[in-house]
Amino acid sequence: MSDVGLTHIALAVTDADASIDFYSRYANMEVVHERQDEESGRRVVWLSDKTRPFVIVFLEAESAAPVLEPFAHLGVGCESREEVDRLCSLARKEGVLVREPVDSGYPVGYWAFLRDPDGHSLELAFGQEVGLTVEKA
Repeated sequence: MSDVGLTHIALAVTDADASIDFYSRYANMEVVHERQDEESGRRVVWLSDKTRPFVIVFLEAESAAPVLEPFAHLGVGCESREEVDRLCSLARKEGVLVREPVDSGYPVGYWAFLRDPDGHSLELAFGQEVGLTVEKA
């Protein structure tokens, strides 16, 4: 994999473990790097789904004003509508579903919004064809 192009987004979080748990369940991501920042002494965690050279960097902080809300978001492509529905059912039970799934047709697809532990928005989607669109461009 190459480190050229868009490689990461960094988000302030108040509890890295809660964020790791959320993104593990809803975005199929795992920790690929972790350290203590030498200057601040705070925890820094990188998560990836290992499908491309891209990570979410969590920087623990006293407070985390959500920068990805209400419509700004991270988007995760799911394998099927059923997977979106399954994850939304779990999110509904956990009280983190912000917008119920909706089918907006091509090219937007079937999507829903969740709220992570610090209020950042995560979109779950099926049928957006982002990869195919980029490949054809």
